[in-house]
Amino acid sequence: MFTGIVTDVGRLAGVVARNDGRELTIETAYDPETIAVGASIACDGVCLTVTDRGVDDGHNWFRVFAALETLDVTTVEKWQKGRRLNLERSLKAGDELGGHIVQGHVDAVATVTAREDIGDQIRLDFSAPPEVMPFIAKKGAIALNGTSLTVNEVGADSFSVHLIPHTVAVTAWGDTRLGDRVNLEVDPLARYAARLIETRDRPDEPGN
Repeated sequence: MFTGIVTDVGRLAGVVARNDGRELTIETAYDPETIAVGASIACDGVCLTVTDRGVDDGHNWFRVFAALETLDVTTVEKWQKGRRLNLERSLKAGDELGGHIVQGHVDAVATVTAREDIGDQIRLDFSAPPEVMPFIAKKGAIALNGTSLTVNEVGADSFSVHLIPHTVAVTAWGDTRLGDRVNLEVDPLARYAARLIETRDRPDEPGN
């Protein structure tokens, strides 16, 4: 479980393609001694499991594996060496929930259709698949590349967000360009609410 509050911007230092997925080595400011093998780290919003960690030439790193299913439903397959990644370690009991509940399970891939730089701030417009649009609401929460953001405007198949200077400074969002594809996770509370309404309207379903 995560909150969408980015705690480090890592760098993809190595990619090894395998028949069953991809092995990714990510440089980080995290102390590898504090990272357990088997721990979950959100990498651009994708919950991945640590398989190894260490220090090479003064660079801290951890290694994760992305299976074929992950490559199919996220942007991971397109990641290239040198890419900056928004990182967040999983919550511990008692940690502050600074953003919103984020599971690291990508619902869809959205595409950047417009970028407007306003001083140190950035406004971004996105197009998204129709199946996720009912869960995106104006002033609601959304996770994009692992960052908890507030939705500004919503259209039939699009939405926008506004990044404040702090967010731009502590994430990889400054690298964003038109046409970039990003990992999108809807607010799970919106999904649960929609499911409750759906079952309420179907009294013949078991449990009703």
